[in-house]
Amino acid sequence: MGRALALEAERRRPFLWLPVAMGAGIVFYFAADREPALWAPLLGLVLSIGLAFALRFHRLPSMACLAAAAAFAGFAAGVWRTADISAPMLERPRIGKLTGYVETVEARDNGARIVVLVTDLAGVPEGERPKRVRVNIRAGSVAPGDHIVATARLLPPPGPARAGGYDFGRDAFFKGIGAVGSISGKLALAPPPYPMPTRLAIDVAIDKARNALTRRIAEAGGGQGGAVAAALVTGKRGLITEATNNDLRAAGIYHIVSISGLHMVLAAGTIFWLVRALLAISQTIALRWPVKKLAAVAAMLGATAYCIFSGSDVATERSLIMTLVMLGAILVDRAALSMRNLALAAMIVQLREPEALLGPSFQMSFGAVAALIAFAERWERRDRARPPPVLPWPVGPLWTAALGIVVTTLLATAATAPFGAYHFQTFNPLGLLGNAMALPFVSLFVMPAAVFGVLAYPFGLDWPAWALMGLASDVVLKVAHWVAAIDHSTVMIAAFGPAVLVCFVLTLLWLTLWTTAWRWLAAIPLMFGVAVAGKPERPEILIERDGSGLALRGADGRLAIAGRPSRFVLQQWLSSDGDSRSPDDPTLRAGIVCDSLGCIGRTADQRTVSYTRDRLAIIEDCLRADLVVTAISWSGACKARLISRGALSRDGATSLYRTATGWSSHVSEQGAADRPWSRRREQPQATPPAPRANNQPPTNPASVSVDSDADIERLQ
Repeated sequence: MGRALALEAERRRPFLWLPVAMGAGIVFYFAADREPALWAPLLGLVLSIGLAFALRFHRLPSMACLAAAAAFAGFAAGVWRTADISAPMLERPRIGKLTGYVETVEARDNGARIVVLVTDLAGVPEGERPKRVRVNIRAGSVAPGDHIVATARLLPPPGPARAGGYDFGRDAFFKGIGAVGSISGKLALAPPPYPMPTRLAIDVAIDKARNALTRRIAEAGGGQGGAVAAALVTGKRGLITEATNNDLRAAGIYHIVSISGLHMVLAAGTIFWLVRALLAISQTIALRWPVKKLAAVAAMLGATAYCIFSGSDVATERSLIMTLVMLGAILVDRAALSMRNLALAAMIVQLREPEALLGPSFQMSFGAVAALIAFAERWERRDRARPPPVLPWPVGPLWTAALGIVVTTLLATAATAPFGAYHFQTFNPLGLLGNAMALPFVSLFVMPAAVFGVLAYPFGLDWPAWALMGLASDVVLKVAHWVAAIDHSTVMIAAFGPAVLVCFVLTLLWLTLWTTAWRWLAAIPLMFGVAVAGKPERPEILIERDGSGLALRGADGRLAIAGRPSRFVLQQWLSSDGDSRSPDDPTLRAGIVCDSLGCIGRTADQRTVSYTRDRLAIIEDCLRADLVVTAISWSGACKARLISRGALSRDGATSLYRTATGWSSHVSEQGAADRPWSRRREQPQATPPAPRANNQPPTNPASVSVDSDADIERLQ
């Protein structure tokens, strides 16, 4: 093992662990229960670099100091990023007059989703006003750059739907969105209070061009094929129906509609090939100029323009950075496809957007690319004593292409499966079949046609390219629908914890970053992760964050529903439990007895759980139930364990796990946490509000604050 480690150091493989150490620092930053100070990680970074320099002649100590420096750099990047984009988030639900500039518009089947740069929000002081809000509109039309006024129903970005689930509020915070909601009434234009900022004007011009091109492609391509073609070029996925999305997910090819590495490489590769081929036509240019480097520069410019025009999402920006690093290697006469370039790209992305590390896009993209590069390195070092058999044309090229698709799909599927299971609780075993049948159409027809269409668009000669894209996309959708119709095309997997994910990540890193016998030690974390993931600890009771409903595990081991949890939250609960039932399945009410005052259910060990809608029923159920859950504020005595509105307002979504004496609780919002995206909400008072006097004027609906979805519905 010592000789293997020395050989790894000789091959400079320890450098590849620097982005891993940087990622560990980012994880520690997000694990803090309050916002850290910036000076602490910067001081640690300086000291670590100084020690590494002082110990530069001692290999292991200097490596350890460099790893610590990378970790401190990741931690500092998280602190800096949060401070740089920090903006107020709405504290509580409100219905009020909203005015602001429309930044982006994404058309949908039943309206549009817009992001508004807020200039005023009735009833909210300027220091507490969100910078941006994202709202849905069902009627009316707006364009990017319009200054609008409307009555909006706004909610704080929701926290996790379950304890340990994905934090939507944190994701919205790092996108600069401080509230979400809808506009159901009249939407009108209003004079702006100040001129449009320059940065906003540039973004608006880009979004207008994206919307125009989206309509053009969708109309020329026709149907869902045109909608998919438009999404591939402009990143606007609003026209794709949910049924199409489900088919693409079941077939394992949903990645083709999210602009990421595949699209960036195909676009940059097409530009690289075109420029290099055109320059090579001239003998003088081909012999005197660095044609390959010029083509790489053109591809870098084209990839950058593609990223900007497609919306510059996190996945797209990360793919651009990786592509620029690979093409930049050509400019300095280095191998473009190498693990060191991937490590450099990972460090750049983590320093620029440290929050991306926690999302599935970053994890799945870098995991898949690491597996592919590691296989390519092993393939290059294979024994070539015997020449490969030569197959006649066209069997040889077809066999090579087919084998390449199968091998790369297997590698990418194996590398990304743990991340998909952790974040989405699904696995698509037929992804190999779907990718093998669909990717040739994407690579050979869809993306080349997209490049030619964009080049011909200013001349008005682009419709043949979009028509070809639409036809090829229709073939891809037919393949997706056929694969999705096969039984067990999607397998539901019960959610497992972060510790299991860490085991799978360590397995992947250990296999791909080492090249000697060291890599076989990856079997240790792999076996532990598989063993724990195979028998996950499942909660016995799940309670929604606003108390509108709960899920109870019955004697049959499946969840049953009491109350009226939202459809989205219910789908999250079922997915995390590995349950393939839909939220409309009538068996979800089996075993639960309800009346107008509440519901009663029993657990597998015959403990009684009450969900109560009435104050008098709380008193009765507190005497006879083991657990009482209610969305009503209650401070009175209760013999049973009571989870009321006050506790839910403080703790958020709550999961209860069975113990010998009762239940242990896991909450989605820690009471001591003080982070910009998870501010602790004030606990509502248990006393009912005083009635309004007859001579008191009614509340102005343009600036009213509300406490629950029920209050919002009544006000509407």
